[in-house]
Amino acid sequence: MVTSALIPWLRDSDPALRWQVERDLLHEPPEVWEATRARVATEGFGARLLALQDPDGQWAGGAFFPAGHDFDAAAREQPWTATTWTLNSLREWGLDAAALRGTAELLDRNCRWEYDNLPYWGGEVDCCINAWTVENGLWLGAGITGIVDWLVEHRLPDGGWNCEWVEGSTRSSFHSTLNSLKGLLAYDVATGGTEATRAARRGGEEYLLRRGLFRRLSTGEPVAPWVDRFAYPFRWFYSVLNAAEYFRRAALFDGVPPDPRMAEAIELVRAARQPDGTWLQGRTLPGAVWFEVDVPEGEPSKWLTLSGTRVLDWWDAR
Repeated sequence: MVTSALIPWLRDSDPALRWQVERDLLHEPPEVWEATRARVATEGFGARLLALQDPDGQWAGGAFFPAGHDFDAAAREQPWTATTWTLNSLREWGLDAAALRGTAELLDRNCRWEYDNLPYWGGEVDCCINAWTVENGLWLGAGITGIVDWLVEHRLPDGGWNCEWVEGSTRSSFHSTLNSLKGLLAYDVATGGTEATRAARRGGEEYLLRRGLFRRLSTGEPVAPWVDRFAYPFRWFYSVLNAAEYFRRAALFDGVPPDPRMAEAIELVRAARQPDGTWLQGRTLPGAVWFEVDVPEGEPSKWLTLSGTRVLDWWDAR
C-alpha cells in the first residue's frame, strides 16, 4: 500500500506514469485515470516520442537498430531509439493506438528487420524480438498470428525459450522466457488465446516457478547477481520484479491466486523497498536514448515504486 506521504510525489508525474498510479495504487474511478491516460498522446514523454516518428512510420530509420548503426558495437551497447524499442515504450505507457493510426501499414511497407531483411510484421529469429512484435502488432492491429505460432513452436524441451537457439542453445534463458511469456499473455488477453498458446504459456511459467523465479534448478543457488537488480526501463532485462509484474498480470487475467513458489522472490522485492516506501533506481542498461524517462542510479524511482508497490499489494492481498 502506498503511503500517504508518497501520494503527492507520485501524482506529480508524467501522464504515462500518473494514470497507472491513479488506477493501480490510488484506485481512482475510471473517469479519472482514463482522462490522464488520454494525455499521453499530447503531453510529456508520449508526445515527445510521437513527434520523433519518421514519415515512413519508423523511428531512427530502423527496426531494432538505428539506420547506419555499427553492428559490431551492438554487442557492447544497445541503442534504444529504433522502431521496436520506441513502440514498446509507447505501448507500455498506455498510448491510445489511434494516435498511431496508419503506422502498422507504413511499417509493413517500409520496415525490415536487420536480420536477413525480413518483413517487420513477419518477425525474425529472436524470441524476445518476436514477442515484442506480437505485443506491438496486437496493439496496432497488425497481423501477427504467424509469429505467435512461431513462439509456440520454438519453446525448448525444458519449458522456456532462449534467443540463442539459433546458435544451438538447448537450455532456456530467464530473460528470453519472461519476454516470450509477455508476448503470449498479450495474445491470450487480446484474443482469448488457443489451446496451444495457453499450454505454451503454462509451460514457460512453470519453468520460472520451479526455480522460484531466481534460482538454478540444479543447485538452488541464485542464477546470477542480476536477479534483484531493479532498473527502469526494464528493456529486455530479467529481474524478480520484472517477473513478478508479469505473474501479477497473468494471475489477474487467469483469475488465479499468486503461486506460493514466488514467496522468496517477493521477499527480494520487499527487501529493496526503502524505509520511506520507495525503490531506488539501479544501474540501467547503457545505450543511446531519445531522452531520459527516470532518475539516475541511486535515486528514488517513481516507476520502480509504482511497480514494486503494486506487486506487493497484489501479493499481500492473496
